[in-house]
Amino acid sequence: MKRFSVALLVLGAASPALAISRYNSLSLTCEGAREKVINEGAAILRYPSTRVKGMTLYDRYVTRNEQCDAHEYAERSYVPTRDNPRCPVLNCQTYDPVTGNGIFGKPRIRF
Repeated sequence: MKRFSVALLVLGAASPALAISRYNSLSLTCEGAREKVINEGAAILRYPSTRVKGMTLYDRYVTRNEQCDAHEYAERSYVPTRDNPRCPVLNCQTYDPVTGNGIFGKPRIRF
């Protein structure tokens, strides 16, 4: 039983933290939303859908490729904010060298 407890302790210490901040992008200015992502490294931004009434859209936004999984890269995206309907941010997209996105490796887009 002691080995099992030690294994759980090691696995728990090695796993990434699951806590991530969530913000309503329409309550922030564009600069404020970008600051939240930059200061925290990654954040979830939520906003209402323009196509489906009552639906909330959200995604995880990051500052650079290193916050994405190994098979992903940071790509420019846009979210609506209080002062800008197209505030530029980065979110993780699937990287597939076979289809040509990132022919010479993953693109290096940063804030």
